[in-house]
Amino acid sequence: MNAKVKFIGGTRTVTGSMHMITNGRSRFIIDCGLFQGRREETFERNARFPFDPSEIESCVLSHAHIDHSGNLPNLVKHGFRGRIFATEATRDLCTAMLPDSGHIQEEDVRFVNKIRKKQGQPPVSPLYTRKDAENALRFIDGCRYRTPIEVADGASATFYDAGHVLGSATPLIDLRASGGGSTRLAYAVDLGRKSAPILKNPEQPPDIDYLILESTYGGRLHSPIEEAVEVLAKTVRATVERKGKIIIPSFALERTQEVVYYLDQLIKQRRIPELPIYVDSPLAVNITEIFMRHEECFDEETMKRFRTTGDPFGTDRIRYITAVEDSKKLNGDPRPMVIISASGMCESGRILHHLRNNIENPRNTILIVGFVAKNTLGRRIVERSETVKIFGEELRLRAEVVVINAFSTHADRSELLDYVMPLKGRVKGIFVVHGDEDQSEKLTELLKEKGFAARMPLPEEEIELT
Repeated sequence: MNAKVKFIGGTRTVTGSMHMITNGRSRFIIDCGLFQGRREETFERNARFPFDPSEIESCVLSHAHIDHSGNLPNLVKHGFRGRIFATEATRDLCTAMLPDSGHIQEEDVRFVNKIRKKQGQPPVSPLYTRKDAENALRFIDGCRYRTPIEVADGASATFYDAGHVLGSATPLIDLRASGGGSTRLAYAVDLGRKSAPILKNPEQPPDIDYLILESTYGGRLHSPIEEAVEVLAKTVRATVERKGKIIIPSFALERTQEVVYYLDQLIKQRRIPELPIYVDSPLAVNITEIFMRHEECFDEETMKRFRTTGDPFGTDRIRYITAVEDSKKLNGDPRPMVIISASGMCESGRILHHLRNNIENPRNTILIVGFVAKNTLGRRIVERSETVKIFGEELRLRAEVVVINAFSTHADRSELLDYVMPLKGRVKGIFVVHGDEDQSEKLTELLKEKGFAARMPLPEEEIELT
C-alpha cells in the first residue's frame, strides 16, 4: 500500500497546521497547531479532531509556534499517548509556550465570562487549561538535527534547520514500503530567510520525492530589511514627538527578540531617542532565557555578539514585565514608551489590554511587525477598521497603524522559489499549504510555470504518494 497524506489544517489558510501520514502500517501527524480566528469558530475547529487521537502513533513537530504546536494539549486530553518528536530547542520552548497558552485561555475565558454575565449570557469554557498543557509536555522527546529517528512503524524522520525560529526544522520523512524502497517527504512549513538576523540560514534536506511547502508570502516580496529598520526608527521618532506610545503586538517567540535586537541597535546608533522599552510578557522572558541556552542555533554574527557581550539581544536596556500589577501600571504611565506584548495575531494575552487602553488615542501608534491571519483582531487593525471589538467592547481605532512586513521570518516569493529550484527534475510533487488562498494560488501558479507538479490541497483532502 502506498503512503498517503491527509491535509487537515493549515490548508488554504495560515493557522492550525496539521497533516496526517498513513503508510498501511501506522498513522502519525505532522504538527498539531491551533486554528486562530473568530472566537466561536476557533473553539469549534480546535475542540474536535477528524480522527481518534488514541489511534495516532506519534506527532512530528516542526517548531514551537502556537499555530503549529498549540493544540497538542488538546490532543493528549482526548487520548493521544504516543510520542511527540521535536528538536531539543523546540522541546524547551514548548515547556514555556504550551502552559502559557493554557493559562492565557483560562484568563481570557475568565475575563470574557465577566462580560457575558453582565450581558445575561451563559459562561464559556477554555479549550484546555495550564494543567492540561503541562501534562502534554511529558510526551515530547527532544531530538538532534540531522539524526534519523523512528517515529512510527515503517517511518523515520530527520530534522534539518528551517531557519524560521529557534529550533525550527524541516522534517524529512522517510516512508519505507514493506516490499522494499521508500518515499521521502519533506515538510518546509515554515521556512526562514537567509537575510534574517540571529538564526542560521535554512537547510534543504537531500533526496526529496515530495515537498509540502508554505506560502504565507507566496505572492509577495519583502522589502530590504534596512528599509524596515528605517521605518521602525521613523515610527518611534514620530510617536515620541507627539508624546504617544508605540504598542507592538508580537509573537513571544523570535519576533520579540528580533524587534528588541533592532531597537537596541537604533539606540546605540542614536537614530532613536532613549525611551522606556517594555516587553510585557512573562512568556517572552522565559523564551529569551531559552534562547541563551541554544547558541547552536545562532548565526555567526549573533554568536560573535554572544561571546563578546553575553547579551546579543540588548536585554540590559529592556525592562521585562512579569507581574500583572506592573503590566497595569503601564496604562497609567503618560510617558512615551515602547510596549511589546504577545500575541502577534492580537487574539489573546496582555496585548488585548494594552490595545483596549490605547487604541482610541491618536497620539499612539500600533506597530504591526509580522503576518496576521484573516478574521483576527490583528487583521482588522491592519485593514484599519473604523471600530474593533476587544473583549466584546466596541472601540474606535484612532491610533496610527504602521505595518512592517519585512521583519517577517517567513520566506517570501523569491526566497521560496530559490529554495525549490534545485529540486527541479527530481521532486515528484509539491503541495502548497499554509497561506491565505490568494497567496497559495499565486505560488502554485508560479511553480507550475517553472515546470513543477504543484497543487493546492483542499481541506481534509487525502493524496496518495506514488
